[in-house]
Amino acid sequence: QVQLVESGGGLVQPGGSLRLSCAASGRTFSRYTVAWFRQAPGKEREFVAARIGGSIRIYYADSVKGRFTISRDNAKNTLYLQMNSLKPEDTAVYYCAADPGGPYYTLTYGYWGQGTQVTVSS
Repeated sequence: QVQLVESGGGLVQPGGSLRLSCAASGRTFSRYTVAWFRQAPGKEREFVAARIGGSIRIYYADSVKGRFTISRDNAKNTLYLQMNSLKPEDTAVYYCAADPGGPYYTLTYGYWGQGTQVTVSS
């Protein structure tokens, strides 16, 4: 069983930066594929970034490529999302997820956090 708790969201101006954290419980967290998703008001939850468990493979949605960086610290059981050059369209609730039952970009993950709000506005 894995529990995920996100933090680090908030209000930021366009062009600013935020770093989201996702603290995980469970000793096997380091083995899982982990990801970030986001959901804007009135829209479906969408894939943002993923790091494949047991490898160095990382994937990003085209909309965030070059601006966001996913990383993990297995010693701290924590997943991060560094977000730079933020745009108003990045406004959403951001969720971390672990252990997908299907492709990394789908909503098939077995474990989800509660979400953290990111608002990009001047």
